Amino acid sequence: MTTVSIDADIKAKWPQGHSSYSPGSPEELAIIGIDLLVKELGTQAAQTFIAQIFEKYPLNYRGLTDSE
Repeated sequence: MTTVSIDADIKAKWPQGHSSYSPGSPEELAIIGIDLLVKELGTQAAQTFIAQIFEKYPLNYRGLTDSE
């Protein structure tokens, strides 16, 4: 499996506040993205949106390999 690292500074703002994030891995970026989706769309709509993304991949998809 391929190791992916991320170097990003994310600043998010909404009427009730703001946050800054510096994810270093896809897992950290996903947590941030899901948190922001829930803030924006609510729990049910965020789950529906994420389910649509998962539909693009087969259930047994194992991620990118070094040869890809």
